[in-house]
Amino acid sequence: MNTSFDISRDKSLLWLMAIVCGLCAGANYYCQPLISSIQQSLQVPEEQVALTVTFAQVSYALGLLFIVPLGDMLNKAKLIPLLMFGASVGLFICAISTNLAMLWIGTIITGLFSVAAQVLIPLAAMAVKPERTGEVVGFLMSGLLVGILLSTSVAGLLSDLWHWKMIYILSGIAMFVLAFIMKGKLPQLPKFKITYFTIFKSMGSLLKQEPRLVFRSMTGGFAFAAMSMLFSTIALLLTSKPFELSDVWVGIVTLVGVFGALSTQFIGKWADRGYTLVLTWAGCAILALSWVFLYLGASSLLSYVLGYALINLGLATTHSCNQNVIFRLRPDAKSRVNSIYMTLYFIGGACGSALGVYAWHHGGWSSTCLVGISLVILASVFALIDTLYSRKYGIA
Repeated sequence: MNTSFDISRDKSLLWLMAIVCGLCAGANYYCQPLISSIQQSLQVPEEQVALTVTFAQVSYALGLLFIVPLGDMLNKAKLIPLLMFGASVGLFICAISTNLAMLWIGTIITGLFSVAAQVLIPLAAMAVKPERTGEVVGFLMSGLLVGILLSTSVAGLLSDLWHWKMIYILSGIAMFVLAFIMKGKLPQLPKFKITYFTIFKSMGSLLKQEPRLVFRSMTGGFAFAAMSMLFSTIALLLTSKPFELSDVWVGIVTLVGVFGALSTQFIGKWADRGYTLVLTWAGCAILALSWVFLYLGASSLLSYVLGYALINLGLATTHSCNQNVIFRLRPDAKSRVNSIYMTLYFIGGACGSALGVYAWHHGGWSSTCLVGISLVILASVFALIDTLYSRKYGIA
């Protein structure tokens, strides 16, 4: 770690990094409340448009696997703005798309390069005192999660006021401008002398040497899969009877998740104090409870809103605890550790989005909820394995 620079002292830089994390992450979720509008504009089946969410998460997972590890061999301060430029190109392609294939291409490019946030977070973890890792990472995760939630609300609002493409135009410009601002502001941290081939070889070794990385990655992956089912079905449910909400109202519903997103900084502080296991189980319990309210949400908008708020809080809690654990495992390989965790996390998300569409079209909302709670149970199983392992070896 770079002991000469403590990023937690520079509040303005932390806020800038949190905003960048939010913009990068949010870029992959604009289509959620826009599915109906895109379907009407491009005249394609609704289920095909819904797959855009899956393509965004699959491409993001590929970026996590093949691009994020570069953070351990290249200059992060230069790599991050470069990735942001790439993401802005993808957003502009979405903005000028005239057919679904073109929208998918733009979505894939955006997903690949918006992993800049996942290079930024390990950089922050390396440039802060170990006892404040959870707090700083939690702050950036708050920015990331708030960005995801605001992205859907703003996308819906702009779609209602102007056109569904407006969000892609404005976010592309914002991404481009922030990339310039970030240049020169990030701390220069030491690079590790390692080749690209060696990176992947070492990632395989990390999976063998660090069982908790596997357990925590699987916990996060299944938890995010449960949440992602809502990403691909929220517009399908809320724009149909009995709700028949517009794009902007679908986006507004997601705003209740902001409270869960803002909690990550405080969760990180408590995790730093040694309450990781307790908080993990609290997160799993909240995730399970959320699906009870979501099930009742088929006929009650209030119940759906409460369920959506709870699932965001549960996911934020488990995710913050997971990152608190994994960033302490190997200080010399934070980017690779984060790459493994987030790759499995977003593979889970992509599978959850696809499962959501499949369950919706083959069993309706009841089937969707059944799959959702099943994914939470699987996340809890790996949380239990991690707990037993930790107690066996006396690990906090």
